[in-house]
Amino acid sequence: MTTTTPARGRRRAPSRMERAAGRAAAFQKPRVILALLLLLALTSVMLLDGYLRSEIGNDARVRDGAAYDKVPSRILDGGPILTFDRGTAETQSVPDKTIVLTFDDGPTATWTPQVLEVLRENDVDATFFMVGSMISRYPRMVKSLVKQGNEVGIHTFTHVDLSYQSAARLQRELKQTQLALAGAAGVTTTLFRAPYSSEIDAVDNYSWPVYKEIGNLGYTSVFVDTDSDDWKKPGVSKIVRWATPKKNKGAIVLMHDAGGDRSQTITALGTYIKKMKAKGYTFTTVSGAQAMLNRSQAAVGQQPGSAGAGSGAGTGAESAAQAAQHEAAGATLYEGRALVYAVAVAEWVVPALSWFLVVVGVAVMGRFGMMLVLARRHHRQRNRNRNRNRRRCKGSGGGRFSWGPTVTRPVSVIVPAYNEKECIANTLRSLAKSTHPIEIIVVDDGSDDNTSEIAESLGMPNVRVIRQENAGKPAALNNGVRNARHDIVVMMDGDTVFEPDAVHQLVQPFADPEIGAVAGNAKVGNRTTLIGAWQHIEYVMGFNLDRRMYDLLRCMPTIPGAIGAFRRDAVLGVGGMSEDTLAEDTDITIAMHRAGWRVVYQEHARAWTEAPGSLKQLWSQRYRWSYGTMQALWKHRKSLTDKGPSGRFGRVGMPLVVLFQIVTPVFAPLIDVFTVYSMIFVDLRAAVLAWLAVLTVQLVCAAYAFRLDREKYRYLAMLPLQQLAYRQMMYLVLIHSCVTALTGGRLRWQKLKRTGEVGTPAGAGR
Repeated sequence: MTTTTPARGRRRAPSRMERAAGRAAAFQKPRVILALLLLLALTSVMLLDGYLRSEIGNDARVRDGAAYDKVPSRILDGGPILTFDRGTAETQSVPDKTIVLTFDDGPTATWTPQVLEVLRENDVDATFFMVGSMISRYPRMVKSLVKQGNEVGIHTFTHVDLSYQSAARLQRELKQTQLALAGAAGVTTTLFRAPYSSEIDAVDNYSWPVYKEIGNLGYTSVFVDTDSDDWKKPGVSKIVRWATPKKNKGAIVLMHDAGGDRSQTITALGTYIKKMKAKGYTFTTVSGAQAMLNRSQAAVGQQPGSAGAGSGAGTGAESAAQAAQHEAAGATLYEGRALVYAVAVAEWVVPALSWFLVVVGVAVMGRFGMMLVLARRHHRQRNRNRNRNRRRCKGSGGGRFSWGPTVTRPVSVIVPAYNEKECIANTLRSLAKSTHPIEIIVVDDGSDDNTSEIAESLGMPNVRVIRQENAGKPAALNNGVRNARHDIVVMMDGDTVFEPDAVHQLVQPFADPEIGAVAGNAKVGNRTTLIGAWQHIEYVMGFNLDRRMYDLLRCMPTIPGAIGAFRRDAVLGVGGMSEDTLAEDTDITIAMHRAGWRVVYQEHARAWTEAPGSLKQLWSQRYRWSYGTMQALWKHRKSLTDKGPSGRFGRVGMPLVVLFQIVTPVFAPLIDVFTVYSMIFVDLRAAVLAWLAVLTVQLVCAAYAFRLDREKYRYLAMLPLQQLAYRQMMYLVLIHSCVTALTGGRLRWQKLKRTGEVGTPAGAGR
């Protein structure tokens, strides 16, 4: 029987979604670019944070015991201040009874303020050789110590032994630290101290070329006379004793304001200053000591022994004690501020994301646990108890699970079809084998590939073909519902193949008058391909295991378009299949909940569907699903405030769907990014073990889902690869959908290319 039915009440002017589709097409590419830019920004923030914490590009090598025969003896026997005047190396020593306090490796938020407080209380200035990464993390501390009158010097950006580094790395370490200083305090400096350096007589053949290169760049290299060894935490008295120079000599003294617990240093510092002042010592900075030397040399008519950048004639310096500092200006100042701002973002974003991902991880593990518990309970209710009672009471219904009296009345099966010439014959032939009395309504939605002619040519007496102008799947389904002769309608896709008892199993829950719709068990038919096998795992583990959980919680979010059944009056009562969203199956399911109907899952009603055969088609399908789900949730957002049974979905289902189908997957890629980051830059073994632990949990869940569905376990061998490739694609699809939703875009229905290869496998699932 053939009927031609135009879409009721519909003009052929473009529909709202068709009009929106044209506008959306122009925005898709920018949205993809925006999503990629967000991912790039996040990656950049993580890399910056790792670089600051010496997790990226860190070189922990420290040279020791090298020869020094190429270093001039006058340098090795000279003072701790090394400068280069026109390429000639000169050294200077601190004047007698003068102390230059220097602090390395800072600043820190804990110890540097305490050091500054002790210096302030004792009216003493010091020189701080700071690490660039620490400067960028604590810019306010740098600004405070400069304002207090202290002097700053460079201690590289990442605290590496420069004798192992290339010239380019050396330049980068210096420049980045200068930018950090400029951004933090608005100054640059010409003072430098190499990491792991000590007295000048420790200069060797490898470090000497480095100091010459640094000197030719205008820097003054500063060594030490006395090392307090406070990093060893030897006790306050030893720190004071080891920092005290002998025979009233002047000295550059080394202490630390970072690198661990510095409480002993803080206590020793005040004691040391008072002790040395009592002995008649004065305290100054490196530049202050140079100025004192230059004045004494000028007084006896001699030329200063040091020239160049560190000679004490700093432009814009507030005093001789800060003569090595220069006011930052121009590009250096703005680049420095940009660096400090970027680091501030990284310092906030990365820890926040870390804690958030911990919450996400706990939620994901909780979901797995909840799925396993509820799925087992669901299976026991619907299967195990029934089978046991059947064995006890063969031929009797006493005590076993039952929806109620067996539903035997005829039902209507609606098959919306648009260019389904490859699949429609297999679909109808599978329905012809149905063990339940049915009428079949094929709604040809404006196909131009002879779909309706193929359906008619099969000569099936219970098949009606209704032709309509192309109006979309929701309109085709509504047309079928209006023309259905029976009170129960089964909806399926034009590429789906039903098992013989699928319809009979699907409609049995309608024996319960509270049930308004039933979700069937959709199976991937073309699972022999790699993409098909991945989707098979997803269908069994993700979709069907979820549906068991949602069934028990009475908040089923989606009846699959491939196999679902409805009370006809209930569908008409909620306004039919809506065109407001691209996920009409989710939309109608939520509408049924809000109308007070119960929606259940019937695992024994199995249908075989053809999954997308290419990554491009898969992306298009899942993009539409994800975006349509968001549309449906937004459309029914008022369900959150619905009262009574109709509000159960809003109180339970919607939060679960938002959390586990949108929020968690959106942030799940961050877990993978952090895992890869940890593998490469932090701890490979720990990261791999953590990933394997999560994979094991997923494998357990998947194996249990396969057991419940009586699927063959061999497909689980694809799970690790699915986690590495397929899952990432699904996450990107969801992110793309979120960007589209947030930017107000609209999508249209997208027809997938079918092959018609799916049939009902013999012994399927066994």
